[in-house]
Amino acid sequence: MKLTCTVFSFIIVLIVLLQACEKEGGNETNISAFSSKKSHNMGQNCMSCHKNGGEGEGWFLAAGTVYDSLKTSTYPNATVKLFTGPNGTGTLKHTLQVDGLGNFYTTESIDFGTGLYPAVEGKNYTKYMSSSTRNGQCNSCHGSSAEKIYTN
Repeated sequence: MKLTCTVFSFIIVLIVLLQACEKEGGNETNISAFSSKKSHNMGQNCMSCHKNGGEGEGWFLAAGTVYDSLKTSTYPNATVKLFTGPNGTGTLKHTLQVDGLGNFYTTESIDFGTGLYPAVEGKNYTKYMSSSTRNGQCNSCHGSSAEKIYTN
């Protein structure tokens, strides 16, 4: 009987510990997909929560929000591509799907190296970022100190 109680107690402690880790936003896989509507906080810096020790699910390596060409509404189901050269030149290093609410994000590893050049593809237009970036915290600048990310 004593061994059964000890094993049972160990299992209870293990369950509590596993639940606590999940609540602290462990680095679980979390990748945006076309038409998905599970994202939130459009226009905010996603990585203020989705980081090691943050409250968000998964630690994002790239994330942001895409808007329409008027920059008043989000633009769902676009595509964000990261190239080694400007204007879609060089090697395509990573592709991100923008979800149904206009957000894109990934916990997949991205090597920004000396910098990658983002491109946002809509149905009729591709918008290129003229300079390279070394991190994927897109909303930390776009929408505050730089214009919103947009396409159409």
